[in-house]
Amino acid sequence: MAEFVKSLDQKHLVTIGLEGFYGVEKAGNVGLNPGKWAASLGVDFIENSDIENFDFTSIHIPPQLVSQAEIKGGINSDARVDFLSHWVDSHISEAEKILKKPVLFTKVGFPSSIQKNGLYVRNIFLKIVYDKIYELAKKRKGGAGALVWQLLVEGMEQYGDQFSFIAWKHPSTYKLMVEQSCRLLNISSQGLTHKKTQSEESLFG
Repeated sequence: MAEFVKSLDQKHLVTIGLEGFYGVEKAGNVGLNPGKWAASLGVDFIENSDIENFDFTSIHIPPQLVSQAEIKGGINSDARVDFLSHWVDSHISEAEKILKKPVLFTKVGFPSSIQKNGLYVRNIFLKIVYDKIYELAKKRKGGAGALVWQLLVEGMEQYGDQFSFIAWKHPSTYKLMVEQSCRLLNISSQGLTHKKTQSEESLFG
């Protein structure tokens, strides 16, 4: 299918939408799954992403990660943070070393329903993902970005779920998103300036 899409359109990037689960044959990484059930779904992050006509790979940060971390660590936030960190690092590493492709986190979502500490937990988790992507971007490596699940505008609440929110109604989360956009833009601008300087040197040096 990817080859067919490429035959019709060479201008747009093609990827596959994956949760990021590891299959049963990947014994070393099955422990990173959000549960034993994930390995039996017939999907595998590495195998399904390793297709020539896929330009990049993508995964989710599924809500089950939070639940699994709670099972392993009780209500300990440190356990959940550690679980998320390993999930992100593992996929970035394999995307770079095995797949040789960037990885985009296409569904980064955490519950908003717990008003007492839900927003606080969401910000911690989102910042972990953002910081890892930022550090990779500075080194021109494989973290391609993160898309928050899911952003709404007023009047769309009926289409949302427990992970949906209107960004400007959650100032602390909105601030994280704006800051991440600005610092990635800054890196991109620096890269363009560097390329321009190199080009000028080759012309006038």
